[in-house]
Amino acid sequence: MPDPSLVRFRAVVHGALAHLESRRQEINDLNVFPVADGDTGDNMALTLQAVLEEVETLAAIDDRTLDEIGREEVYDRIARAALLGARGNSGVILSQLVRGAAEELISRPGELVDPILISSAMARAAQRAYASVRMPAEGTMLTVMREMAAAAATALKDVENPRLGSEWNAEKQNSLIADVLEQAIAAGEQSVKQGPELLPVLKEAGVVDAGGYAVTIIFAGVVAALRGGEAPDLDHYAPARTQASVSHPEHESSTYRYCTNFAVTGRGLDAQSFIPLLEAIGDSVLVVGDRQTLKVHVHTDDPGHATGVFDGAGDVSRLDVADMHVQVSEREARMAGNGYPGAPVQAVPGQRTGALAVVPSAGFAGLFRSMGVQPLDGGPTMNPSTYDLLAGIHDVPAEQVVVLPNSPNVIMAAERAADLSDKTVHVLPIRSLQAGLAAAVAMSPGGDAAGNARAMQSAADGIRIGAVAPAARVDPAGRYAIGDAVGFVDEELVSWGQPRETLRAVLTALAEDAELITCIAGQGAPLGEDAVASLVDSGVELEWSDGGQPSYWWLLSAE
Repeated sequence: MPDPSLVRFRAVVHGALAHLESRRQEINDLNVFPVADGDTGDNMALTLQAVLEEVETLAAIDDRTLDEIGREEVYDRIARAALLGARGNSGVILSQLVRGAAEELISRPGELVDPILISSAMARAAQRAYASVRMPAEGTMLTVMREMAAAAATALKDVENPRLGSEWNAEKQNSLIADVLEQAIAAGEQSVKQGPELLPVLKEAGVVDAGGYAVTIIFAGVVAALRGGEAPDLDHYAPARTQASVSHPEHESSTYRYCTNFAVTGRGLDAQSFIPLLEAIGDSVLVVGDRQTLKVHVHTDDPGHATGVFDGAGDVSRLDVADMHVQVSEREARMAGNGYPGAPVQAVPGQRTGALAVVPSAGFAGLFRSMGVQPLDGGPTMNPSTYDLLAGIHDVPAEQVVVLPNSPNVIMAAERAADLSDKTVHVLPIRSLQAGLAAAVAMSPGGDAAGNARAMQSAADGIRIGAVAPAARVDPAGRYAIGDAVGFVDEELVSWGQPRETLRAVLTALAEDAELITCIAGQGAPLGEDAVASLVDSGVELEWSDGGQPSYWWLLSAE
């Protein structure tokens, strides 16, 4: 930052985030761990996004300078935003880099932010990050940041006048700082390449450290903003398509499922006292912050137990849970070049809201994905846990989410997950897969969650549903036996007997005043598309899909 203006600082942070976003997926693909620490690109981008939002808030206040606002306040707000916005191990470490740099900033009241202060801030950032990790490993983003800071200090020796004064215009200030940072980036690139020599697990997998690579990308974005042009060229690192089984270089984790992050606010909080309690239920433990606010990161099978460690100590908020087993499967499928049905849907330009749908099969996952809705495998009984749902909400590429439970058994767990999530979440009381699909059609990514929830619920309410399934038990009234077809319209039993006649009765009931009937075939359905079409009344269009759902031969809806 070349002068005291937060507006100019905002431009620098924006440039860093934009460049990081441009390589976000590339960074994610460097996560080769069998139990990945979330996705490094996503986690670091979301952490930096939290910083940018706070800087924008500060800069919008009458365009005041740093010293007019007060550097203590700037430090407190930016460091806290980074801390609370951090996700994953890499995001928490990035928040400590931000905190360390901000600490150095407030230690020099009245000084312009020049190459000397930049060098000092980088050194303080590296120190703070190292201190945050209980067992720091070389070859990671810690090493990269330390060596970049050292290179920046060395570069000062070649600068004729590194101390900026009022005689410097903005363009010259920017250029001088960019010169120093470019030398630091060159050292960072070399450090990234040397990482596998320092950390055997990286060498075994044939990759560089994702977090270290991301740090160089962030600084390249800063230089682009300072120069008003393109970012310095950085090598691309494509991981091998077949990976060895390795662990995260900053910690060991091979068994735990959930990457769990949350904040704790209270008084007199002692970060170190909580670490042994968390290590008893998981690993990859990071607890950082101050006496009033802590950020907690842990890999565990029981996120509820992790938050329970802080009962009585403070208030838990901003809970974020990622299912690392699913993330690894998605990544492996992506690298193998096939379409894993549970892989995260891609964000669209201008997206504000996304949706999550609980599904029982790969077929239904594909149907919802085709409409831009993230599927969550609920198993054949559609019974995901609260933390499965929370992890699914995490995977939706938007900060506002509408959840489609698609079963009455899921609604309460989804509402609990919504309460726990750091995102803005609306749960619709959708009780069937057919209604869920109708709701998904009405989703508008550019709208907010509240407006989408209203439109999607209205769409779901506008259809009639039906179903035909093999009976799982004998009817006490003697109407059908196990294996006979039973037909329903809006959850009311209307027909039973042979599959064809039972289906015909349901279709006839649904066809009244209908223009379109959707039929989704399940496992073992005894009639194919042509046979089903022959049972539909003339004048009514049939739309056919293969859902592959268990238990139900056909799921139907009419509109």
